[in-house]
Amino acid sequence: MPVSKQKRTTSTPEPATSEPSSPVLPDQQVFHQYLRTLAQSAVRVVMETVMREELDQFIGAAWGECSPKRRGYRNGHYTRDLVTSTGRLEEIKVPRDREGQFHTQSFERYRRYEPHIAEGLTQMFVAGASTHKVGEVAQTLLGVTPSASTISRLNQTLTQQFETWRQRPLQEHWRILYLDGIHFSIRHGDQADSTIVLTALGVDLAGNKEVLALRACAEESKDGWACLLQDLRSRGAIHIDLIVTDGHDGLLSAVSELFSSTPRQRCLVHKQRTILNAIPRRERGEVQAELVGIWEQPTKQEAVTQLSAFKAKYSQRYPEAVRSLAEDEEHLLTFYAFPQSMHRHIQTTNAIESLESQCAPTHRSD
Repeated sequence: MPVSKQKRTTSTPEPATSEPSSPVLPDQQVFHQYLRTLAQSAVRVVMETVMREELDQFIGAAWGECSPKRRGYRNGHYTRDLVTSTGRLEEIKVPRDREGQFHTQSFERYRRYEPHIAEGLTQMFVAGASTHKVGEVAQTLLGVTPSASTISRLNQTLTQQFETWRQRPLQEHWRILYLDGIHFSIRHGDQADSTIVLTALGVDLAGNKEVLALRACAEESKDGWACLLQDLRSRGAIHIDLIVTDGHDGLLSAVSELFSSTPRQRCLVHKQRTILNAIPRRERGEVQAELVGIWEQPTKQEAVTQLSAFKAKYSQRYPEAVRSLAEDEEHLLTFYAFPQSMHRHIQTTNAIESLESQCAPTHRSD
């Protein structure tokens, strides 16, 4: 959707004079922790559904079913906590029978297979709830193949939970929007498929971090990013102070169309990698130190001077490296318009990339 000329979609950042005005920005664990929180929510749904299925099998009848095979009756539930590697889940509802003979095996089985279950549940929320994956998780917890109705109920509940999160309204004004595509290799039996998760991580005016959107796709493209950004706008996020990106052409094109007035910062980590790829290995250490020296100058004017000196020094020896540096040059030093205490946080998309290192991604290009 084109940017309206009557209503600004961004504000012009003004340098702050005091440190307290700067929001507390995301550390490198934010995104990973957010997905762990989603997985925790899914664990609760799966555990409670599986335990009800266990009780059905124990008493020989489903809820409200009249059956000659019935061996007992339900008697509400009690609550207990479950300590997991991703945190403590409180007050999980455990069903019970009238005679007190039913004892669930789900907690013990969960602890035994926790990494496998957590991985499956996280995949569900990254790409939407998968019937096949839901069935695998339920089977692991039950110890037997769950019924088709159990898998259907689980899938429906998890899908609704994911859709509620995906479609939730967003506040209008965000201080920073990080955008990056994370490459995964997901194995299905003997084959592995490449999947890219387009990710939007927002920081609000108070410094609160929130994953705003996830979009799984086969390849990173302008259309994919345009859909994600249009989704953010349609849910209310139209006022962004700064967007931090890598140099993917499709991403930059989509940002230019949908947030044309918003200042953008080029991820310096990605840019350094690309530049150093054009430098012989024996000289990369020295060149990298000079690059970092540009970004670490106290003022933008001094950084521009250092950048010009770098291009003059290496334009003949390493023209490809200088060409790469010159690409998107106008967006390399945008961070100087923001308070100094924010600089190290808004120079890169590392707030998103932490998940990539946690989940063993495939090779990515910049």
